[in-house]
Amino acid sequence: MQKTGILNPDLLHLLARIRHTNALVIADRGFPFFPEIETVDISLVDGIPTVLQVVGALRASYDFTEAYMAQEFLGENTPEVQAQFKAALAGIQVTYEAHVDFKKRVPQAIGLIRTGDVTQYANLILVSGRP
Repeated sequence: MQKTGILNPDLLHLLARIRHTNALVIADRGFPFFPEIETVDISLVDGIPTVLQVVGALRASYDFTEAYMAQEFLGENTPEVQAQFKAALAGIQVTYEAHVDFKKRVPQAIGLIRTGDVTQYANLILVSGRP
């Protein structure tokens, strides 16, 4: 029995398919459903878990080199929230784009992890690096 790291079997199944240059979406609780990609919903209640908690768990085992976020994130969140995301994504090139353009990238992702996060526009697309 696995005792450390990510324990959710559906999430492990999704993560096992991430390869070089594949994208993974980590979304807040209000992000739309995309039927064409696998979604693993790990939301429990509002705020649990957060996008940043998931990012922290993933960064322990995966190498992500790029991230995409909605430009609207910057206008809707405090400097403190923005600093938390910047710290969590340290070393990853982040590109901000209009939310409508961000959502156009989603169908090309390996899958989507839905969280309970209530932070406005807290959605991320993470792109894996080279092994």
